[in-house]
Amino acid sequence: MQALLIFDGFDEGFWRSVTQAGVALAIGLVMWLVCHYGIRLFVKRASIQRTPLNHASLRWAAPMLRNMDPMMRALDNERRVLRARTIGSLLNSILTATVALVTGFYILLAFNINIAPLLASVGVVGIAIGFGCQQLIRDFLAGIFITFEDQYGIGDVIVTSEVVGTVEYLGLRITRVLAEDGTVWYLRNGEILRLGNRSKGNYVPPQPDAPEPQAPQAPAASTPASNVPTSNEPAETAE
Repeated sequence: MQALLIFDGFDEGFWRSVTQAGVALAIGLVMWLVCHYGIRLFVKRASIQRTPLNHASLRWAAPMLRNMDPMMRALDNERRVLRARTIGSLLNSILTATVALVTGFYILLAFNINIAPLLASVGVVGIAIGFGCQQLIRDFLAGIFITFEDQYGIGDVIVTSEVVGTVEYLGLRITRVLAEDGTVWYLRNGEILRLGNRSKGNYVPPQPDAPEPQAPQAPAASTPASNVPTSNEPAETAE
């Protein structure tokens, strides 16, 4: 009986607000599921090794592209899978944050809550975080562009201002490199200003300097035999 009295105390406007909030939440959830499924399909298709000859739209050019097919098949499948997963994870994070933020605003609007002060507070907090985490944001943005542009990947031999070595790990914030002397370097993506990729170009290692051939030495001239008599020969007596 008391529960009925409590529910009777709510007016019709409250239930209307609850209904609108539920609809906003359901729409946000459906949008998140649809976009998440699309991102999964994108990552799955990007991870599959495909060559130009497998595309139906390019079958007419198969004779011309047949010579390029072995070159395309030589792409590292593991590197492509890692790159696709990294991009998919980034897109999922952006999607989740955007849907949650927009849905939360619509739920607050459904209950007639003024979100203007909240938006101003979010803006101030964002500016403070931006000033306090400039280097972190710079590292993440650099990692995103490195991944999207495929500047280098796992297994590539890179040359930076600090180290020359093989990439062991590529993340959005740091890159782990194994140097030629066995040292493991952790490079922040935002601090890599100049980089060379030896695995992508036609790098030719320098040849060691060959030793100069030595001129053959002339044999030593033999000295003429001395006319001095040996001790075994009798000395000539003077007349």
